[in-house]
Amino acid sequence: MDKKTIRQQKFQRQQELVNAAKAENRAMTAEETAEFQRLQGEIETLTREIESENATPAAAPTAPATPDNGNEQTRAIEAERARIREITNLCRTFDMDPQSYIDNGSTMDEVRQAVIEQMSRAHAPVSTRVTVTATGEDDFRRDASDALMLRSGRVEVQNPSNGARQLAAMSLRDLGIECLSREGSRGVGELLRKSPDDLYSELSRQFYNPTAAFPSILDQTIRKSIVELYNKVPTTFQEFTTKGTLKDFKATADHEYVIGGLGDFLLVPENGEIKPDKPRTELLPQRKLDTYGKQFSMSRQAFINDDIGFLTEVPGLYATAAKKTIDKQVYSLLFNGKSQTIFDGYALFDQNSHHYNLAATDAAPTATAIQKMILLMQKQTDQFGDAIYMTPGTLVVGMGYEFDLAVIFRSAQVVGSDHNDVNPLYNYPLKVVQSPLLNAMTTSGQKTPWFMIADPSSARGIQVDYLNGQETPTIRRMETAGQLGFVWVIYLDWGISVRDFRGLYRNDGAVIS
Repeated sequence: MDKKTIRQQKFQRQQELVNAAKAENRAMTAEETAEFQRLQGEIETLTREIESENATPAAAPTAPATPDNGNEQTRAIEAERARIREITNLCRTFDMDPQSYIDNGSTMDEVRQAVIEQMSRAHAPVSTRVTVTATGEDDFRRDASDALMLRSGRVEVQNPSNGARQLAAMSLRDLGIECLSREGSRGVGELLRKSPDDLYSELSRQFYNPTAAFPSILDQTIRKSIVELYNKVPTTFQEFTTKGTLKDFKATADHEYVIGGLGDFLLVPENGEIKPDKPRTELLPQRKLDTYGKQFSMSRQAFINDDIGFLTEVPGLYATAAKKTIDKQVYSLLFNGKSQTIFDGYALFDQNSHHYNLAATDAAPTATAIQKMILLMQKQTDQFGDAIYMTPGTLVVGMGYEFDLAVIFRSAQVVGSDHNDVNPLYNYPLKVVQSPLLNAMTTSGQKTPWFMIADPSSARGIQVDYLNGQETPTIRRMETAGQLGFVWVIYLDWGISVRDFRGLYRNDGAVIS
């Protein structure tokens, strides 16, 4: 019987010992543990013999050198290398991370005992497969990702671990070497001798391996920077729009209705009949999602130049662009609302035909103009002619009115009044939102419009929908033919719709100097 077959039989016996303990829901006995250790020692001996037999015959040995301090140091180094190699092989045989045992100086006997204890606790079958996603590996990847964030200085890292601080001085090349050596594909010395170009090529081949460490660390770093920077974009659309979610990209069905026209409750005399009633329905606008995205890559030059800022700044800029695109689309809907029709076939803003939500007189947002707009909004009726309990919520203006509006809403008396008249807008619960987009959309010499938007609890206005509530962009690694480098796509799914024109009012405004 050959040595490989004998070794396999010993593996099977170890499996039987663990399975027996698992079947009885117990730890292995002292006798079973001793047998397990003996078998493991025999397996390692057989493994070395097999490797020796398969190795290329070595050259004739030279005469032994006279012992000196140099030879003692060499033997110590070789012994340490052998210890690391044996611990690594044993731990990976049983799906364990070897690094902690290597670092704390554990002997092979101590590692064998740790293997037995872990297998007994987990009641897991013995496996000869290698894995690179153990808990220790997950910690390393998280620390490495935080280290890259610390190096970039672009995104704040909350409570970085000691491991992240220790790795923060590593270049991208150093990190690549660390990842490849931990996965056992090359020795550190061999990897250090590689040129940055050759190392980049090897790492690029790992880019499509779902278990590889280096691309996974890049993914984690990019995701963290995207979320952090996306949330910091100073957009204002979220201040006055409602947020919704859709489960797919189909337009909402035509049978989505709003119920109303119920009329008053009717008096029911004693022993009288309660009369039946049928609610009326009115078709609501359709909502639909679209996908917006970009592709970006970490080039060979960026890796060789150790351009660490790429991992945070470039993806962060794309995430910022996504949120700014939503902001621009919402303001474009308001700005062009006099010429663009909505779900009922009429322009979003008109003065005297259908929607009655356009001021008759153009003016800057003065106290008089604001009061008129509040009164007009509160006179709106719903689809069935019933009064709406409308509450104005937000005043949306371009840049240039900040100080005038501060006086209007914070002065107890009417400014310029000879009789100290009480200011009815003093502390009026109307939030002011300013946006430079309105100024940018206005051509030179043109009037800049401003808007009043109702509180969503009283009337819906503009709604931004996301696919399954996902508000931040998603990144995904891509395999692109002919592309030299690490390639990702970043995308976000959203849709913008006018839910009800009654909660939106417009004044064409004045020219802002």
